[in-house]
Amino acid sequence: MKVAEKLLGSPEQALDKMLTLRGKKVLVIGVIKKQGKQMIGGWEFDQSVIIPYKFAERIMNKLRTDPFIMVQGQDNLSSKALKDELSGTMRSIRKLSPTKDDNFALNDINDLSAAVSSAFVSLNIGGWAIAALSLIVGMFGVANIMFVTVRERTGQIGLKKAIGAKNRIILTEFLLESAFLCIIGGLIGLLLVFIMTKILSGVFGFPVFISTTNMALAIGICIFVGVLAGFIPARQASRMDPVVAIRSK
Repeated sequence: MKVAEKLLGSPEQALDKMLTLRGKKVLVIGVIKKQGKQMIGGWEFDQSVIIPYKFAERIMNKLRTDPFIMVQGQDNLSSKALKDELSGTMRSIRKLSPTKDDNFALNDINDLSAAVSSAFVSLNIGGWAIAALSLIVGMFGVANIMFVTVRERTGQIGLKKAIGAKNRIILTEFLLESAFLCIIGGLIGLLLVFIMTKILSGVFGFPVFISTTNMALAIGICIFVGVLAGFIPARQASRMDPVVAIRSK
């Protein structure tokens, strides 16, 4: 895709055009759909020109190359089954007896991905630990804000209760306020993460995004933390004696 754009302007204009590879004329018969980059393993087809093997032997010395064969299995075939089948095929082609070792190597991209994933397990655990600690610290911060709010609005609470406000009304009011504070903080955090994804997308050359599930989970955690942090101050406000509250105004 990128080769067609660089040499011929667009993929549509590349079809049936002639190119010169090491002094030999070649006809463009197709353009591969854009594949994108892979951070781990794989081949970057967007920067490649695919030619027949026999033609490649005519324009380059295969003894000076490092050739390898790439195989892609069907969607319903596991990589392990494909690797076992290829191993048997290669041993048959090279006429290796059961007692002889392989004189070839088979590399599975999933093996490398699994190794890298296991290396990131400890980082994921550390990230969750930091997130949990941040939630606890934030919870105490919100609770402290709500205690100060209840103390500053003691007179208002007393007046509301004196004119008939129920305990559950006062409780709900402060719980909603506490949850709202946490939602605002969560939205600011999501905005910063969104900006970071745009920066990383530009650096790595492929889209990095936040899933809708993760965003919903973040908002849900914010609401839960807000209700939990504001419960004790809200309960304290709902149980105030209206006479004492008005006098302390």
